[in-house]
Amino acid sequence: MEKATKFLIIICVISLIFVLPVLGDQPPDPGGDPTGQPVGGSPLGGGLFFLIFAGLIYGIQKLRISIKK
Repeated sequence: MEKATKFLIIICVISLIFVLPVLGDQPPDPGGDPTGQPVGGSPLGGGLFFLIFAGLIYGIQKLRISIKK
C-alpha cells in the first residue's frame, strides 16, 4: 500500500509540473476580420453527424441484443 501511495504522489507531482504552466498561457487569437466578426463557419457539421449516426447504430444494436434475450 505504501508503495502505491508513493507512486500516486509522484505521478501527481509530475502531472502538475507539466500541466500548470500550460494553464497560464493565453488562448490563441481566434482570427476574424477587424470588426470582430468570425470568418467562416464552425467545422462541427461532419463530426456532429458522425457522432449522432454512431450513437443511433449503437443504440439499435443494444436494442436488438436486448430483444433477442
